[in-house]
Amino acid sequence: MKGSRGFTLLEVMVAALIMAVAIVGLLTGISGSTRNAARLRDYDRVTQLGRLRMNELLVDWKTPLGVELAGEFDPAQAGPLKAGWRAKMSNFEQPPSPAAGDLVLDRLQLEIWWMDGRIRKSVVLEGFRQRILLPADVGATP
Repeated sequence: MKGSRGFTLLEVMVAALIMAVAIVGLLTGISGSTRNAARLRDYDRVTQLGRLRMNELLVDWKTPLGVELAGEFDPAQAGPLKAGWRAKMSNFEQPPSPAAGDLVLDRLQLEIWWMDGRIRKSVVLEGFRQRILLPADVGATP
């Protein structure tokens, strides 16, 4: 058997073991990447929903000051996520003696929440808007 070529059984077993270790390592990395991608997809989705809600609340001049508003997002927008929001508009800055026609700065704090399995996660967004005080607003701003 001087001229026979091939691998011994021991060499084949060592090669199979090395391949198995490499495949397990790759599969672990892929599953971790998939979990991270899903987590980032959910986070991106809720931040986009939050930005839409923020814009709607900031341009709506009827958004009351000092009142907490809340709701859930439409499943058509949120997709498979159960998500909702909670917002509060408050006066951030105004002149010492406010009068009709003065500029004031309102602050909107918006919390976006979503369910990740049984865990509730949330992110807080903040926005500001400038408005002119109306005669009805003077003395009534909280």
